[in-house]
Amino acid sequence: MQKNDTPQGAILQRDKKTYAIVPRTPVGLVSPEILEALARVGRKFEVPIMKITSGQRIALVGLEEHQVEEVWNELKMDIGPAVGLCVHYVQACPGTEVCKFGLQDSLGFGLELEKMFVGMELPAKLKVGVSGCTMCCAESYVRDIGLIGKKKGWTMVIGGNASGRPRIGDILAEDLSRSDALELVNRFLIYYRDNSTKRNRSSMLLKKIGIDGVKAALL
Repeated sequence: MQKNDTPQGAILQRDKKTYAIVPRTPVGLVSPEILEALARVGRKFEVPIMKITSGQRIALVGLEEHQVEEVWNELKMDIGPAVGLCVHYVQACPGTEVCKFGLQDSLGFGLELEKMFVGMELPAKLKVGVSGCTMCCAESYVRDIGLIGKKKGWTMVIGGNASGRPRIGDILAEDLSRSDALELVNRFLIYYRDNSTKRNRSSMLLKKIGIDGVKAALL
């Protein structure tokens, strides 16, 4: 690593001296081993802030530059994309795994989407929310790609955003099987990659082209 380069998997903080890292925890699932590793590292390196993020991950904030590589080595966890122009994460609710309201398997589907698409390079960051019912506990309507489970299958929405300029996503398709929804997610990601400009979120693409334009291209 050259001097002044940001350590791998680290995010420079506002003090311009310390770093944060975000280990990857697909759809927010953790194990006793993961929690023990995080606690052990937190104590050993005296991490000042350990924060659960909106993306169902745990950020370790306030690391010194020389600590970053040591912490990753001890955690033995993958890096969760947090600032790159790519798919950052898939957020998911418990769905039919445990929730009495669940209509579709949001955890299983979310894990499948995470495995396939997280890290995929795109014009801007992209977030996915998978909700097992219409209560939308995974905030699917304000994610770039949202999946909502209903009795007849999955509803897919696109172009949502929860930023300073919030936008409710548009419905792209309904009553999708899991395999059809997976295929449509892939097609939309490719379409977004090929038709958007750098650092323009999917919401900007939808504002420019409109949902009818995207439907005409993909359906």
